[in-house]
Amino acid sequence: MQFIIFTLIYPFIWLFSKLPMRVLYFISDGLFLLNYYIIGYRKKVVLENLRLAFPEKSDEEITKISKGFFKHLTDFLVETMKSFTISEKEISKRMKYKNISLLKKLSENGKSIALVGIHQGNWEWLTGLPLKIKDPAFFAAYTKVENKHFEKVVKMSRSKFGGTLYRSTDTIRQIHRNFVNKKQGIYILLSDQSPQMSKAHYWAPFMGIKVPVHTGAEALSKRYDMSFVYWTSRRVKRGHYEVEFELVTETPKDYKDYELTDKFLEITERNIRNQPEVYLWSHKRFKHRNKVPKEFL
Repeated sequence: MQFIIFTLIYPFIWLFSKLPMRVLYFISDGLFLLNYYIIGYRKKVVLENLRLAFPEKSDEEITKISKGFFKHLTDFLVETMKSFTISEKEISKRMKYKNISLLKKLSENGKSIALVGIHQGNWEWLTGLPLKIKDPAFFAAYTKVENKHFEKVVKMSRSKFGGTLYRSTDTIRQIHRNFVNKKQGIYILLSDQSPQMSKAHYWAPFMGIKVPVHTGAEALSKRYDMSFVYWTSRRVKRGHYEVEFELVTETPKDYKDYELTDKFLEITERNIRNQPEVYLWSHKRFKHRNKVPKEFL
């Protein structure tokens, strides 16, 4: 059954991804109008998140950011579809790296790098980063796809420019395996989503609201002595992004518990405020705000 579903659906996905970007953005405009004014997918969630994150903004300002977000979201969806067939030339034209020399310089010390970021701009096209720096190897996690045939295609698409993919659940095993084998790597980590309550070890203010936060990037950096680098994806214009790297520290073990996580949150807030419409507001980032443990009040 999985193969039948794959053979029925994948040809349409492939043909869709082969369309020129101008056609895809025309389709995106239509999807935006359909969703924003008729379907309203997660519209209430987005508005609630924005009001919580920006209590100082007027209703008109919140609406403007919300509309900008949904326009970006539909663009991001067609850009993600384009990833299946996008060429080296096109992804290099649309995804620019402001200071790639920082990664090259850091890699000279022989240590691995934790490349930590958030769901902002276009994180899917970060798969083109290996085109700009060949060594050390790039590693990125992906979420398991139930249909094994689609999962194979997703892995091929995201690794076609030289990166190595592993399932999100295998992150620690992958890093540990490379560490033991003395294999240097750059690990792309997305760390802004809300952790499960059972795995929430630390709560901190995010956009002025105390929430549980992921501390995995900090823990992995310390355990495997990796340089901690923050990457920021900004939209320059439609379909064009610029990524900038910011060194947080080369010596994570010098930091006390959760100091690196707090620094990550500080940079994250700054980036969101600079370009709020391209952050992923459709996930329930503040859903545990009323469950703060006493020790973190």
